[in-house]
Amino acid sequence: MHVDGQVKQCIHLLIEEKGNMITPRQRYSGPTVGYFSMEVGLSPDIPTYSGGLGVLAGDTLRAAADLDMPMIGITLLHRQGYVRQHLDSVGNQSESPRSWDPSAQLEAMDPIVTIEIDNRPVQIRAWRYEIHGSVNGGRVPVYFLDTFLPENDSEAQKLTDNLYGGDQHYRLSQEAVLGLGGVAMLSALGHTDVDVFHMNEGHAALLAIELLRLQLDSRPPGDLTDHDLETVRGHCVFTTHTPVPAGHDQFPEQLVRQVLGEHISEVIRASSCFQDGALNMTFLALRFSRYVNGVALRHGEVARSMFPQYPIDSITNGVHATTWTSPPFQRLFDSYIPEWRKDNLYLRYAVSLPLEAVANAHLEAKEAFFHEIDRRTGTTLDPLVLTLGFARRATPYKRADLLFTDTARLRRIADRFGPFQIVFGGKAHPRDEGGKELIRRVYRAASELSDVVRVVYLEDYDMSLGMLFCSGVDVWLNTPQKPLEASGTSGMKAALNAVPSLSVIDGWWVEGHVEGITGWAIGNDRPESDTEQEISSLYDQLEFSIAPMYYKRPLDFAAIGRWSIALNGSFFNAQRMVSQYAMNAYQHVAREPELMLAEV
Repeated sequence: MHVDGQVKQCIHLLIEEKGNMITPRQRYSGPTVGYFSMEVGLSPDIPTYSGGLGVLAGDTLRAAADLDMPMIGITLLHRQGYVRQHLDSVGNQSESPRSWDPSAQLEAMDPIVTIEIDNRPVQIRAWRYEIHGSVNGGRVPVYFLDTFLPENDSEAQKLTDNLYGGDQHYRLSQEAVLGLGGVAMLSALGHTDVDVFHMNEGHAALLAIELLRLQLDSRPPGDLTDHDLETVRGHCVFTTHTPVPAGHDQFPEQLVRQVLGEHISEVIRASSCFQDGALNMTFLALRFSRYVNGVALRHGEVARSMFPQYPIDSITNGVHATTWTSPPFQRLFDSYIPEWRKDNLYLRYAVSLPLEAVANAHLEAKEAFFHEIDRRTGTTLDPLVLTLGFARRATPYKRADLLFTDTARLRRIADRFGPFQIVFGGKAHPRDEGGKELIRRVYRAASELSDVVRVVYLEDYDMSLGMLFCSGVDVWLNTPQKPLEASGTSGMKAALNAVPSLSVIDGWWVEGHVEGITGWAIGNDRPESDTEQEISSLYDQLEFSIAPMYYKRPLDFAAIGRWSIALNGSFFNAQRMVSQYAMNAYQHVAREPELMLAEV
């Protein structure tokens, strides 16, 4: 594929004239940020995440450390982790806890704070993990809240055991630990300079009620004023992630009063946050945030249609480049683009990488992935065969089985151009029967196609496997039902490793898709899915674009991978994302009177 000299020149100008983007070369001078998230993915050995939301939170905190931003992470410990996934020979999923020892990974902190749940005191301690920036020595502490203390009764001790487990009572109690307990813990640990409270999804929204309670001081909830509301609102940022109404936590008022007590409930009532007899955590976060954003351009549009009474901006997600770039590509970038670690925008210069070097780095990453597949499953895949990858949470709207709608056509494509392989990964939530059935359908299709198409489903998908997955396939497949993909970040990780996407135009792919340059579209760009049209488009792209290019024009295929790095890797990264939060959110809130956090 010929790269026009004028295009290269424009890319160079983009870097030289990047304006106010914050990079590790510059010193961030904004307020201190408390970043609250129910899950945070920092390491495979710290299993306190289930998927995209937690990994995004970890990437956000890592990027803040790279940028030397004053940020503090608050999350829950989840002693039992998220579930381990076990798959039998026909794809039936079972689960077991993933217990781990926090003392082996984290530092126990001394302060103990107390909140009330069910009219009894619940004591909370914190464990500290420190993220070291990979560029200039920045540090970001992350505190994991834990109720497993001898002072608590057996029920309270289990509140920080399971991520997304239990009933509504358990979930609301956990959100109280995160929001109410998290604010109290910041003060107890001496972080009284936090000026911005960033809620990563609605699970953390009770932090606003705790800030409002502190603002009231000793005044009764009935004395709440607009000034009190505006003071709290001036310090809060909210990122909403889900375009699915059922994904927004709601709790009946009676349960709220039982779990949180009358005083907190009256503060909620006085601030008009009970609606139709329930507390909606998304509405709570929206009401108390000066700045609100969706996680992609289209998701911002969807969120505004769901909550038209609130101004909702968009900041598209990004991934931590140095974490998700495979070793072969890290070495390649270090050789040709030595500034890329300090400033991810320099990945624009990937347009000048030799195509043979790109192809060789990809083959090395692919061989490493296939070696791991063989070690885990005993299945030997051929690194010279076209390989599609699909690794997402197993839930019906992700449509992992869309590729298998017409198995006869898959056979014809393989007969015409040569074999291909498909590798799947992803867990279903223990209570998601639709997701579990989806996995079984993939297994049935794998059995039906075994003579012409190799299909492997890797169990217990996690960060360590994800790092190999996103760099070790040839094409990243993504087939969500529109408009239910808020953003998606796995395709961004693939792009850093010269792996183009074959995706429905939803989420981040609305912005990242350039047909035949960064990958290929499934279907059209209309906001709603047309399933039949998308199925036809998926097969057409495989038969007429991807397979013939892969087998007959390998350097053209490598050029698409190179463009994926230059256009998408350089933009869809956490360094850019956190810089946008700093400029558009953090530095434009916290202008109201100071919150009295020091008096917790």
